Amino acid sequence: MSTSRRTARSVRILGVASASAALALGVAGNAFACNISEFSAVAKCDGEKGVISVTDKDPSGTPATVTVFLGDKLVGTQDVVGSREGVTIDFSEDWAPNATYRVHVKAGNQVDEDIKPDLTTPGEACKTEPTPTPPVSESPTPSAPTTPTPSASEPEESATPTPSASESTPGAPANSVPTPAGGSSNLAETGADSNTGVIAGIAAALVVVGGGAVFFGLRRRGSAGNS
Repeated sequence: MSTSRRTARSVRILGVASASAALALGVAGNAFACNISEFSAVAKCDGEKGVISVTDKDPSGTPATVTVFLGDKLVGTQDVVGSREGVTIDFSEDWAPNATYRVHVKAGNQVDEDIKPDLTTPGEACKTEPTPTPPVSESPTPSAPTTPTPSASEPEESATPTPSASESTPGAPANSVPTPAGGSSNLAETGADSNTGVIAGIAAALVVVGGGAVFFGLRRRGSAGNS
């Protein structure tokens, strides 16, 4: 084989290898280039507030500017640098149900277009947590009356009232017999009336007088019979 033929063959091999390498690099470059399909948007709730979240999953990390519109109204603009895992940015927006938002992405000379399709919000807005109703207050319990403290100038009343003389001395029994003045009576000793002694004395005197009269009559009668 001549030298010229060898040289030509080496050049052809080198050209094929160079073309293959360029093709591989081109494919790899296209694979890592920023693409609109790597961006997504969603409307959600953060507690009671509405937000629009845009996620950039660009593995090349190309800086991008994201702008959100509601019709002709500008909602907001933010910059983002994506990653393979994804980087998310939030736009605070009190969105209405079933509203349509347009999200535009500008990433260098690679991307300058809207995310398709346009973002449509859910059919239900973010709910506001109901305010708890305070419990009905119960009726206050009346406090016990306090006993007033006597002042120093006023005498302190005794807790227990002192009974009067008529109340403290118990009355005499209803069936008791009062004791007559001047000593004890015969009624207390014999159970008879107090005039019993006088009557007994009169009866004894009458007995003596009667006996004397009988004795005197019998004596006269005896004297008359002897004469």
